[in-house]
Amino acid sequence: KMGMSLSEYVVTEAGFGFDLGAEKFLDIKCVSAGIEPQAAVLVATVRALKYHGEVAVKDLKEPNPEAVKEGLPNLEKHIENMLKFNVCPVVAINKFATDTEDELNIILHRCKELGIKAAVADVWGKGGAGTEDLARIVAQVAGECVSKFAPMYEWSWPIEKKIETVARKIYGASAIDYTPQAKKDLKTIETLGLSGLPVCIAKTQESLSDNPKLLGRPKNFIVTVRRIEIATGAGFVIPITGNIMRMPGLPQIPSAELIDIDDNGVITGFS
Repeated sequence: KMGMSLSEYVVTEAGFGFDLGAEKFLDIKCVSAGIEPQAAVLVATVRALKYHGEVAVKDLKEPNPEAVKEGLPNLEKHIENMLKFNVCPVVAINKFATDTEDELNIILHRCKELGIKAAVADVWGKGGAGTEDLARIVAQVAGECVSKFAPMYEWSWPIEKKIETVARKIYGASAIDYTPQAKKDLKTIETLGLSGLPVCIAKTQESLSDNPKLLGRPKNFIVTVRRIEIATGAGFVIPITGNIMRMPGLPQIPSAELIDIDDNGVITGFS
């Protein structure tokens, strides 16, 4: 709010995956703070779409336009999710040196077909100058957007209904299952009078489902809630799905472990 009082534009990062960070930002932070975003930027990469097109991680740097096409349904689902909140979307394609023009154009063309503004952001290669086109589009969309922001659920709903709403509408689940521990946790939450708290669902970022092996746009899957933790200080409950490492949000081998400096002061591992 301080930023909004001092600047024409305020940009905040909501975390990876619209199904994760952005859903929480919109359903928890925006509702809690009473703010309505004018635009939302979905960051996509050629590599990620090839991954969802079932290309092995070791081959993601190899040109493969067909795999990009196969991965597009994943991007389309994220765009659909943005529109469900009635926010004005922009797609930013985070370009890397291994991306080809054919691969980038496939994404741009699909966004145009969907009526979504998109731009290639070459931050990796050009720094801030590589984002100027994106910045202009975001400013345009934010300026023209008439906000009709609507959260996915009401905080007053029962915990189960809030979980089901997010799982079905955002993840695309067909059903939700609760372990005996999760059912016990639900009763505890109700007994403590905390059913009015929002849900901050912990889920893998590698799939729209709670199973990291289900790539692309999975359908007919069941989300299993293993347990539900209460974070009264933060003001939400945490339904935990799948077997994940919640914090820190890093890969098994963080990039920091690859950075080194030799006896001559030469630093390696930044690229």
